[in-house]
Amino acid sequence: MAIDFNQIRELLAAIANTDISELTLKNNEFELTVRRGTTLVPPVVTTANPAPSLPPLTIPEPIPLTEEPIPPPPNDLKGEAKLEEVRSPMVGTFYRTPAPDEPPYVEVGDRIRNGQVLCIIEAMKLMNEIESEISGQVMEILVGNGEPVEYGQVLMRVKS
Repeated sequence: MAIDFNQIRELLAAIANTDISELTLKNNEFELTVRRGTTLVPPVVTTANPAPSLPPLTIPEPIPLTEEPIPPPPNDLKGEAKLEEVRSPMVGTFYRTPAPDEPPYVEVGDRIRNGQVLCIIEAMKLMNEIESEISGQVMEILVGNGEPVEYGQVLMRVKS
């Protein structure tokens, strides 16, 4: 009798919908044992020339995921003065300019003031102007024009 894997697949599907916790099928050519539980046993087909069996595999308990806040990186750049980070308030696409043919809102080295527009983040076809909440000098721009940004991602570093 040949093993019909489609029939075995149908049998396993049928068993999955029942309370059966263990089932053994056996004839002269093979033996199939199916068990439910937390331990997986590789299928062993016994034939006239049996192959060595493998030890059972155990599935470790799942590790619960916890959302811990990511600590901000240190606010110093090569030992220089304190740097403040301008973070993205949303997920979207970062744009340095108001239009493709216009100059950027700010460049590295520019002095900025509280309330000044620093960039645009496009989210769901809406252009959102991102204003500075600090005054100082732009030391780094960490995102390229047209790149996607995540919520909380550092966009710029400003020396206050």
